Amino acid sequence: MFDPRPTKYPFPEYTDSHYLIVKKNDGTVFDSAYPYVDKTPSFMRKRKLFNVLLRLIVFPLTRLRLGLKVKGRENLDKYADELKNGAVLCSNHVHLWDFLAIRSALLPHKPYVLIWAPNVRGENGKNMRLIGGIPIPDTGPAATSAQLKAIDGLLDSGDWLQIYSEGSMWEFYQPIRPFKRGTAYIARRSDKPLLPMAFSYREPGWIRKHIFRQTALFTLNIGTPLYADSSLLGKDADNDLCARSHDAVCRLAGIDPADNIYPPVFNKTRRVDYY
Repeated sequence: MFDPRPTKYPFPEYTDSHYLIVKKNDGTVFDSAYPYVDKTPSFMRKRKLFNVLLRLIVFPLTRLRLGLKVKGRENLDKYADELKNGAVLCSNHVHLWDFLAIRSALLPHKPYVLIWAPNVRGENGKNMRLIGGIPIPDTGPAATSAQLKAIDGLLDSGDWLQIYSEGSMWEFYQPIRPFKRGTAYIARRSDKPLLPMAFSYREPGWIRKHIFRQTALFTLNIGTPLYADSSLLGKDADNDLCARSHDAVCRLAGIDPADNIYPPVFNKTRRVDYY
């Protein structure tokens, strides 16, 4: 198993924190009135055209740039009946383009994705919305409630929702960071399967490493659906599903959960400098 062990990124103190600096702020307020899932005809027309651009240009470029391989795609067919009525997806978050890789790998499915609010206000915010980005509100409980209601409708209509359970993007980071319970909570409250996936790394060849300066190549590993334990209630059920999904992502990434340097559930967990 290849570990890129990146040293050029300023990984923060807490494992769910962001280190990217978003320069633009368009002032959008993500409150209870914001259309978290925009189904207006004009927006859907734009999204349809954007999806054509993705399939013709962006996805092939993504596969080439990341050296993307996909393993376990047969699970989408094997569990198609379980996934066809909506699903919550989770994976580690290790590259700026990794959702493009997921979208490419899961075609013809077009999952939505939860996105850090500053990114949606930032320079790429419009494209993030068109690809299916749903901002994570930062204005209080009423906004969160409105977002969850929109997500409920999305999942009930049979759509898929990708959530990065680690809470932030750390490029080329190999250990699986603790998961926040929100992913498990959404899967449980909507009574939908939780499909774990994981990015693992391959060492680049001489040309990619020395000419194109690539740190690593990517493999997306697709697992099998998990479900909340019906014998448990509330936070106990969320903690259990969160821990099981974390274990599944570890294994898909080629890591024995017992050897992973982080606990499964986030609790103000600090970064471990393991090299």
